[in-house]
Amino acid sequence: MVILDTNTILRYLLQDNSEMADIVEKTLDERPCLITVEIVAELVYVLTKVYKIDRKSVANMLRNFFTLNNISIIKKEIVSFALTLFIETNLSFVDSLLVSYSSIENYEVLTFDKELKRYLGK
Repeated sequence: MVILDTNTILRYLLQDNSEMADIVEKTLDERPCLITVEIVAELVYVLTKVYKIDRKSVANMLRNFFTLNNISIIKKEIVSFALTLFIETNLSFVDSLLVSYSSIENYEVLTFDKELKRYLGK
């Protein structure tokens, strides 16, 4: 199994370096690939802040990518719910992940963030 890092996934999604994108595509075709929650968080950050892609487009782009063969996502249910929250709220993606962990796995989240507390209470 191969863990794909943020940069490799970006090259594939953005197709801004065809040589690198081809390497990623070949890897996706030939080997099982793993994506961690941390990588998803970094992808969301880079795509929204650096590339200035809107939240909904980023979420849809990632959801489509995650459906490719040979991709496994750690905590897929958590990531999926966080992407939904990211689209539907003003929460950052990391805060969306915290709400997801709280909602799905019943983790208690200690925070001083008033907006985050509001979503944790739902």
